[in-house]
Amino acid sequence: MGVKNTTMAKAAVKKNTLKLDFKVEYAPAPESKSSATIKPRYELFINGKFEKPTSKKYFDTINPATEEKLSEVAEANATDVDKAVKAARTAYDKTWSKMPAKERAKYIYRIARMIQERAREFAVIETLDGGKPIRESRDVDVPLVANHFFYYAGWADKLAYAFPNKKIQPLGVAGQIIPWNFPLLMAAWKIAPALATGNTVVLKPAETTSLTALKLAEIIQESGLPDGVVNIITGAGATGAAIVNHPDINKIAFTGSTNVGKIIQRAVAGTDKKVTLELGGKAANIIFDDAPLDQAVEGIINGIFFNQGHVCCAGSRLFVQESVYKIVLQKLKDRLATLIVGDPLDKNTDIGAINSKEQMNNIHKYLKIGEKEGLEMYQPECSLPKKGFFIRPTLFTNVAQSSRLAQEEIFGPVLTIQTFRTDDEVIEKANNTPFGLSAGVWTDKGSKIFNLTTKLRAGVIWANTYNKFDPASPFGGYKESGFGREGGLHGLGAYLKG
Repeated sequence: MGVKNTTMAKAAVKKNTLKLDFKVEYAPAPESKSSATIKPRYELFINGKFEKPTSKKYFDTINPATEEKLSEVAEANATDVDKAVKAARTAYDKTWSKMPAKERAKYIYRIARMIQERAREFAVIETLDGGKPIRESRDVDVPLVANHFFYYAGWADKLAYAFPNKKIQPLGVAGQIIPWNFPLLMAAWKIAPALATGNTVVLKPAETTSLTALKLAEIIQESGLPDGVVNIITGAGATGAAIVNHPDINKIAFTGSTNVGKIIQRAVAGTDKKVTLELGGKAANIIFDDAPLDQAVEGIINGIFFNQGHVCCAGSRLFVQESVYKIVLQKLKDRLATLIVGDPLDKNTDIGAINSKEQMNNIHKYLKIGEKEGLEMYQPECSLPKKGFFIRPTLFTNVAQSSRLAQEEIFGPVLTIQTFRTDDEVIEKANNTPFGLSAGVWTDKGSKIFNLTTKLRAGVIWANTYNKFDPASPFGGYKESGFGREGGLHGLGAYLKG
């Protein structure tokens, strides 16, 4: 059956290569900004109140699609961090740890419902601040955020069933540091399980995307959650370092780059702090010749171009079985020609803005490296907005295993393509990386799926799909992709003693 499909596919690529004799233009479909209220200045959220930073310093947060200033955000120093930790400790000792789990669940449920009620506002602000397409903010990020709070609210009074024969004891105060690619979702991933298990929180969002976390702080305040249970402080690397090094924090949960993760690991060495690290990735997306190729192409697109490639588990390394390489490559190029790069608020947009100028320059650096290495680069002909940080979706072929583009995390809409012949060959190639966060397998045979999933050294493996998330499913990696799991029961266990 596989041979027959391959023969037909080869014939199809010769006869039916997609040629558009006309240009498809969509009428603009911008999402209204009227649902979103952004204050000109945001303070630190400490002990249930918004407070001015002791440093009296603020930094601008901009819209990466227009380079326009959205707001000013407070910059917290070590004194502010200490104040937040003390508020969290007091709330833990006097209120939250003593509250019946059933009552804790009510607060978490309330936060989930309030997020749903203001979903449109959250989606718009997430897109304005981060640059991701509104379709992704609206249809993926915000619903998942609410679902995480609902999921963990449901577990709050059932921990004895989740962990039988174990004394349920929270850790205390959790310091949480999240990245800029999924600001609101990462906040939910960390805050919800921490609260469900009876811990209190000091959370720091990324400096380029702080607005939705601060909007979440408004909801937390309105929900009536006891003061100090959740504290949200903003700032750059120095603020995060102050959280990591604070002596009264019991748990560090970090999502971000591998380099910063290594610094954190060194900083907590010799302390009794529990740590979970979710770091970088260089995922292999593997296409066998018996795979449903049209479906697989959509999976490739979703795997690498979702959120402009700003995804730690992005399928940035594509492995295609030799017999279907030409047809997959042609289908992929045809599909790239239909992608719309532009205004993230437009519902037609497939690829939005790169999060920052710094990140855009870093991606351009890798494009130049690819050209120097002699790789073949392909970009579709598409117009880019004159303002803002935008990059065309990019494919590289003729890629060697040793290429820097195949080994290093680019964190952008850049895909490297390699071929393989046998299962053993692709397993060896896929595992030949310092990372081990995720992978994808596309095949019609269940036995092949199970064979690869047992041999691929990755924490999350998708079969015949990619980039699908569920609150009940654990997420995390191996090797330089970190350790520990978030989501599901594993995510609860990370916030309990023992």
